Parts: sequence; structure tokens; C-alpha cells
Amino acid sequence: MKHLFLTGCLFLSQVTFAQYNYPKTPEVPVTDDYFGTKITDNYQWLENLKSPEVQTWFKAQADFSHHIIDQIPNRDELYQRMKQVQEMIGDDYGNAILRGNFYFYLKTKKDEKISKLYSRDISTGKETLIFDPETHQKNAQITNFNIDSKGDKIALLFSKSGREICELRILDLKTKKLLTDILTPIWSEFNFEFTPDGQYITYTKMSTGDPTSNMLLKEMKAMLHQLGTSQDKDIILGSREEYPELNILTEQFPDVSFTNDYKSIILRIGSTKSENPIFYAPISAIKDKKIKWKQVLNPSDDITQIMIYGDQLFFLSHKNTPNYKIGLTSLSNPDFDHAKTVVPESNSVIKSLHSSKNYLFYTLSNGITKDQYQLNIKTLEIKKIPLPPGVNTSTSLNSRETDNLHCYNSNWLDPVTIYDYSPETGRVVKSTYFNAENSYPDYHKLYEVKEIEVKSHDGVMVPLSIIYPKNIKMNGNTPAYITGYGGYGISSTPRFSNRLIVLLEQGVTLAIAHVRGGGEKGENWHKDGMKAKKPNTWKDFIACSEYLIHQKYTSSSKLIGNGMSMGGVLIGRAITERPDLYAAAIAEVGMTNVLRSQNSANGANQIPEVGSLKNSGDIKHLIEMDAQSKVKKGVKYPAVIVRTGMNDSRITPWEPAKFAAALQNSTSSGKPVLLYVNYQNGHFTSDQDVVFHEYSDLFAFALWQTGHPKFQPVKK
Repeated sequence: MKHLFLTGCLFLSQVTFAQYNYPKTPEVPVTDDYFGTKITDNYQWLENLKSPEVQTWFKAQADFSHHIIDQIPNRDELYQRMKQVQEMIGDDYGNAILRGNFYFYLKTKKDEKISKLYSRDISTGKETLIFDPETHQKNAQITNFNIDSKGDKIALLFSKSGREICELRILDLKTKKLLTDILTPIWSEFNFEFTPDGQYITYTKMSTGDPTSNMLLKEMKAMLHQLGTSQDKDIILGSREEYPELNILTEQFPDVSFTNDYKSIILRIGSTKSENPIFYAPISAIKDKKIKWKQVLNPSDDITQIMIYGDQLFFLSHKNTPNYKIGLTSLSNPDFDHAKTVVPESNSVIKSLHSSKNYLFYTLSNGITKDQYQLNIKTLEIKKIPLPPGVNTSTSLNSRETDNLHCYNSNWLDPVTIYDYSPETGRVVKSTYFNAENSYPDYHKLYEVKEIEVKSHDGVMVPLSIIYPKNIKMNGNTPAYITGYGGYGISSTPRFSNRLIVLLEQGVTLAIAHVRGGGEKGENWHKDGMKAKKPNTWKDFIACSEYLIHQKYTSSSKLIGNGMSMGGVLIGRAITERPDLYAAAIAEVGMTNVLRSQNSANGANQIPEVGSLKNSGDIKHLIEMDAQSKVKKGVKYPAVIVRTGMNDSRITPWEPAKFAAALQNSTSSGKPVLLYVNYQNGHFTSDQDVVFHEYSDLFAFALWQTGHPKFQPVKK
């Protein structure tokens, strides 16, 4: 293979739209034996991302893809329109935190590409820029932040170019300067929190910051850092090695937080599962040489969230109640089997909990819309928060000191509206400071939304959201874009997307398939798309795709299928099981090689959802959901564009790359298969400029393949 790329520079000049002269990808067969079932993989050599040959191959694929995509007209029009819609919507605000008389929040200005940290004085209304991440480091992004109880210091979590391996820095609000403390490596989603006196901060430390290391997301430790000291002096609060009695698995991550009253420390042993072991200790023990943790929850309790007020322990459980219930027991002596039920199970699904000083808040969902409720922790009185119809969520502004909330209302065709709410007064008021002036069109006049259910392969009814032009001719000639996810119990609820709105403006019908594996219909809906039942996920997606064709919203020559991340199983298996059903497929940073993904750093974290390669009972199902091994020579596959981010540590870049290589070497349709390699991105990024460029390319490719007249290259 050492001479493989010597002529790589020549292929670009040879490309025509009649034949695709892909960069050569040798097939080097390796046969793995999975408990007696042998699977041959021709592309395992691509898994060595440190190899110069592999790096050259990725670059050749990237160049080839851009050469093809650059010939598609009106890509820049899509990009500019995404920017215009962003500007019409106005400035975009993140969740606010209230300290004293000041709000602190992230904001992306309508004409800027990244979020910056701001504060606003409530008494005067004056807004102040606190921190611009670009002054810290080129391509830096603020991933998250937290503030001490007095409002003197802000902890800022920084990432770079879509990477999720971050560093934590402390900003002194009086001097506006960063302290010398540097805490790293930290994963982008891990919690960090100041102690009550503001002199320490808790965080979860990764064992390595090397994105290519197989130890990347293993052997993590919950830490306590004293401000002004070096990181090597930090105290370990929880880890597999130092706390063997906690039975932490190598891939689990210990996470420390404090109760609202600062009386207890909570240690959650996190994973991709929502049902995790939880321990607690009095806050006085935080500086002990070794904390004596007391276990509160076992995974078998089927409890996904807890909220603690003194000795009151409120919990969200799906044990024998797949739509969930909220119960109440004692922290010091928990008894979940005989706990008081404060919110019983109903036809709607209880989706989440959060707290304020005197109230608990929860969400009730019918799978599409959400309503918010408040629960008085003293009287247990329940009231519905009077928000407009749609998807309603909320966050506390300062859960330890006040009961005030920000509530968020959204739907498919309107950007989010933020409301101020006080549970004491019951008044919902549109926020003065957190809703930007906007000038976007009234999309409700142009487009129709239908929420229906479609019969799947086994007779189960699957929710399908359809957004389509009001002037549509139901003759099958309209391009359509259908997407789905189906994993971890995550629901695809309505939200406004300036990217999808721009696609809608091209005359495309949008469809969102709420397939099994998600949480739209409760925990049973999730379980019916896990492990042995995972085929329901892509078969539901296929059924929804067929519905769009049968009802003449579109036709197979006009249909675009999409899946991202765990949705890679969905789109990968949909096009390998029904390649005739789609004109084009967009597979984004997808899990398309499940049989090998568990060899990656993040692989073990997926075992609760998909099964284990070490379990003979799971092998049959893992083989079934592995899209790459289902690619067969001579099959007429649709046009496919496979996106990968070279800074991605969730789905390692070789996994989507191998899928693209298998399709390139196998398809007989004459339609293009492109590996879209982004060196400025990871699994995702908050840099809007990178996002808009990426999606203008992906959408232009797909619209070209559906025959959309605006996106047809000039024939040579």
C-alpha cells in the first residue's frame, strides 16, 4: 500500500459526472469470529488514524468530495440564506444564571458565529460583554459556564474547533482576568460546581486528553480543586482505583454535585444509561482523606433523576410505570418500594425534573408537545404553568436562592420565545431581555404541519411529523427530507432550525420520524428500540418513508434520508435494507460499524444501549445493526454523503470513513458516494459559520440527487 497515493493528485482532473474515480481504497480482508459467526471486514486498516497512509487517504477523500461538491450551483445561496435567517431571528441566548442583581448568559449575536459571555444589570438594564473566547485562543468556544454563590468568579469550560476535550479556567469578575488555574482534560458535558465558600471547585477529570487513545473516556475521576493551587494537588472524591468499594466500571464517569441547601454532596456514577448508582455524604466530609459514601440508588431501582431538599428525596421512576411517576422518600433512609407517589403515572410521559428553592418542576409530554408543571415541596400542591401550546421547557435562574424561572416555548415554525415566570404569582411574562427583535416571515402562512401516526412493519403506530408547503401538489414530484434518531430514550420534539427552514424554502417537504428507541411514548418505546429490538428503529423509519411515497408527498427518486450519531444505525440499515427507497442519504458522524465501534474510546459507553461484543447473547443483534457489513457488491445504492469530523471523539472518524469506503467499492448505481471530511469540526460545533458551510454542502448534494433544478451542475 505504500505507493497507493503517488498518483492521488491526478484523479481530480479525471472526474466526470458519468463515472466517479474515487481515491483508491484497497480491500485488506480481516475476518473476525463473533462466537462462531465470521464477519470479514476489508477496511480495518483505516482504523489506524496515526498512520500517514490513512491520513493521506482522508485528505484525498476530502479533496475529492469538495471537487464534486464545488461544481454544484447555488451552494452559496443556501449558506447566505442560513445566515440571513439567523439574522432575522436575532440574537440567540443561552440559559441565564442569576446572581444578586445580575444575569449571566451566553449570547450569539445575529451577525456573529460564536457565543460570548455577557452580564446584564437588572436595575439598569445595562448589558456588558464579560468574555470573548476568541481573545483567549484562536477557534476557542465557551462550551459551558458556572458561577460561585456570591457572583465573584465564573468557571469557563473551553473547547476548540468542535473538540469535546476541554479545559476549565476561572475568571475573576472583579479584575476580568483569568486565574492561573488550568484544569484539563475535561469532557464537554461533565458537571463542575463551586463549593459554598467559592474557594474550591469540583469537576470530573479524564485519564487522557489524547483523542486517539483508547483510554480517552475511561478511568475518569471526580476531583476537588482548591483555587490558586496546581492541578496535581487536587483531591480525588471518587474513582474506580481509589474507591473500589463503589464498583465503578472502567468506562463510567463519577460526577459530584451539591444539594440545593449545600448540606450534602451527591456522587453519581454516570454512563449513557439514565439509571445510575448514586451516593451521598455530608458536605463536611468533602475535604476528608477518603469520603465514606452512602449509597442511595441502584440501577435496578429504575430511577432516572432525583431532587433533594433536606431529608426529602423526590425521584423520577419508570419501575412498573413506563410513562414514569414522581415519588417521595427519605434521603437518610430511602424506601422506594413504599414511597409516597406525588405525581402518578398517566397517559402522558413525565420527561424531566428540575428544582428551585421551594418548588420542583416537571414536564408532561404526549410525545410531541410538552407542558410544564410545578410542585410545592412543602404542600405537594401541583399547578400547571400557563404557557402557550407547543414544546415548553424551563430552567431555574438561581435554584438555591429563588424560585424564578425562564420558560421556553417552541415549535417547528417559530423560534423559541423566552418567558419569565414566578411560581408564587403564577404570572407568565414575555422576557424583556432575552427575546431579540426578529423580522422572519410568518412561516405558518406558507407551510402546514401534520402530526400523524404510521403503521410500522409489526402493526405498531409510529408518530411522524410532516412539514410541507401549503401549495404542494400531491403528485410525488416534491423532494422530501426525512430524518430520525432512535436512541437512549431521546425524543425528537418540535424545534425551530434555521438550517431546516432553508431546506423547506427550497420547496422540500420535511419529515421527522419518531421511531422506537426514542422516548416519545415512554420507557417501553425506548426499550423497543434497544439491543434485540433495535431493528424496529430502522424498520419504523422505512415505514415512515414508504408512507410519504404512498401518500405522494414525494417519490423514491426524490426522497432524502438522514441520520446522525446513533441515527447512523438508522440511516445505515435503512439504505442497506431498502436501497431502492431513497434518492440520497446523508449519514452524519454515524454509528455505522457497531461491530468495531466498541474498540473505540467511546465504545464501551454504548453497551447498555446496543449490547456487548463479549456477550454471546448480544452478538446476533449487534451483527444485525452493523450497517457496514451489510454493504454488498453490485447493489444499486442511493447517492450517499457520509459526514465525519476529524475532531470527533464520540464517533471516531474511521467509523463513518469505513462505511463510505465500503459503499464506494460496492455500489453499482453510478450515483456518487462521498466522504465529507471536516477538519474544523468534531461531533458538532457551536461555530455557526462552520455549521452553515457544512449543511449548505450536504443539502446541495442531496438536492442535486433529487433533480432539483437549482442544484444541477453544468454538464461538461
